Amino acid sequence: MKRRMKATIAYDGTNFSGYQVQPKQRTVQQEIEKVLTKMHKGEIVHVTASGRTDARVHATGQVIHFDTTLSIPLDRYARALNVQLPRDIRVVNIEEVSDDFHARYSVHGKRYRYIWSCEDVQNPFRRFYATPTNGVKPDVKAMEEAAQYILGTHDFSCFCAANTSVQDKVRTVSFLAFEWHGEELNMVIEGNGFLYNMVRIIAGTLWEVGIAKRQPCELAEIIASLDRGNAGKTASPQGLYLENVHYED
Repeated sequence: MKRRMKATIAYDGTNFSGYQVQPKQRTVQQEIEKVLTKMHKGEIVHVTASGRTDARVHATGQVIHFDTTLSIPLDRYARALNVQLPRDIRVVNIEEVSDDFHARYSVHGKRYRYIWSCEDVQNPFRRFYATPTNGVKPDVKAMEEAAQYILGTHDFSCFCAANTSVQDKVRTVSFLAFEWHGEELNMVIEGNGFLYNMVRIIAGTLWEVGIAKRQPCELAEIIASLDRGNAGKTASPQGLYLENVHYED
């Protein structure tokens, strides 16, 4: 009898070529499926995630689902996976769900976090987990003013990588705020969905506002233009975290 499992996973993206399986590359999906297939005595088990993350991007709350024929008790399933998974992937939580649950199509919203290290000299232990600014501290009030233009429902073509095949680029951003944690600046953003590289392009554009390369009011024009070329640079991947995936009850 098959059971559908929903697992929340965390991973350090530093040594991965992204989440999704790619030929001759180390990926998060590949490592998880390898362990599951071994547990199922060679039967190939595919996992589905809420969405993919790029090379060097991290996750503290990615969600996957897979179907299993194993009768391992629920309270032991996470341990059974974690003892075989590499140390840069952990199963944080696992639960049995109904067959109609889908890690991707059942998503109600997501929260991402982007981190800049604003120290004069970046702590070497943070080099893979925050984007260095070489001591530059931005005008956060200007960034917050610019962020107001992003909130709401818009066609976010300007904040989408040009090589995407997605046609519908309308998304809703419900929350966008900044937090200082010591000398690290965090951008927290929530929405009903995000386009390819959308969070990193937003981060890069707002950073340019913060260092006075752009004015906050320019965001309205950038969004209205629907043109990727009018937005800022794509921020570095190591500062980005998929923090939470929301599902309706």
